[in-house]
Amino acid sequence: MTTAQAPIDSPFGMRSTAKEVAAGIDLSGKNIIVTGGYSGLGTETVRALARAGAHVIVGARRPDTAAEVLAEMDGAITILPLDLSDPASIDAFAKLVTEKIDQLDILINNAAIMASPLMRDARGYEMQFATNHLGHFQLTARLWPLLVASSAARVVALSSVGHRLNGLDVDDPNFENREYEKWPAYGQAKSANALFALELDKLGEPHGVRAFAVHPGGIVTPLQRHLTMEEQTAMGWFDEDGNTHESFKSIEEGASTSVWSAVSPLLDGMGGVYCEDCNVGAIADESTPRGSGVSPHIRDEDLAKRLWVKSEELTGVSFPAQ
Repeated sequence: MTTAQAPIDSPFGMRSTAKEVAAGIDLSGKNIIVTGGYSGLGTETVRALARAGAHVIVGARRPDTAAEVLAEMDGAITILPLDLSDPASIDAFAKLVTEKIDQLDILINNAAIMASPLMRDARGYEMQFATNHLGHFQLTARLWPLLVASSAARVVALSSVGHRLNGLDVDDPNFENREYEKWPAYGQAKSANALFALELDKLGEPHGVRAFAVHPGGIVTPLQRHLTMEEQTAMGWFDEDGNTHESFKSIEEGASTSVWSAVSPLLDGMGGVYCEDCNVGAIADESTPRGSGVSPHIRDEDLAKRLWVKSEELTGVSFPAQ
C-alpha cells in the first residue's frame, strides 16, 4: 500500500549530512548501485554507503575519471561503465552486475543532466528525458530479478523540486510536436522520476521492493554545467559577489536524503513517496516556498501508469513477470 505523502517524525533535517544519517547503520553484506556515483552528490552518497560497510557498484559514463575520484575512499567500491543514454550500454552494465552479485539491496538512480540545450540520443529521444528517466527505467527493469532476490530492497529515484516547474506531457515527452525549452524539459524529466517511483513501488511491494523519490535540495555541483553564472545569478542562486543563496546545501548535506531514503529504518514498510530534507515531503499549496514541496501531479496514479506504459513503448523494455 502506497504511503501517505506527509512528513513523519524524523530526527534529521535540511542540514543533516550523509555521514550523519548513515551513522550506526551496518550495511555489511549489502550490495548497492549508485549511478553517476563519482560526481557531485553521487560521490558523497558512495562515501557514506561504503563507509557503512556496503559493496557499492558505481555506474560511470567516464570510468577512468571515476577511478581517480573514488581512489581515496575506503570500502568495497566497484566501477563499471554505464551510459544511460545508450540502451546497449545499460544492458551491458546490467549483465556485468549480474555476473558479480546474486542480489541487489539498494539501487540509487542518481545520475542526471539538467537544463541542457536540445540534444537527442541515437533513437531521437530528448536527452534529459532519455537520460534521467528512460535510462533508469531500463536499468531498473534489467536489475529487477536481483532486486526481488533481496526480498527487502529499496530503489531511490533522484527527482528534484524542479518537478514543480511543470507537469509531464506523456503524449509528447520528446518535444517532437512542440518547441523545446530546457526548463520545461527538465521539469518533466524530474516529474517522470517521481512518478516512476510511485508506480514502481506498487509493482515492487509484493516482492519486498520499495521505491522512493528524492529532492536533494539546492547544491552547487557539476549538474549546473549547462548554465551560465549570469543565469544562475538571475535565478537567485548566487548574489552579485558569487556567494550561494543561504538555502543552498553543501554536497554532504545534499547527499543526505538519498542515503536516508536508502537506509533509514524509519521508512521500513513505507514506499512510493517523495522525500526532501531527510523526511517525507509535504504537499505544496499557494504558501509553499518554491524551493520545496510536492506538486499534486507527481501523486497522480493514473499519470504514473500512463508514463509506465509510454516508457515500455519507447524503450521496448518491460519488467520481468514474477
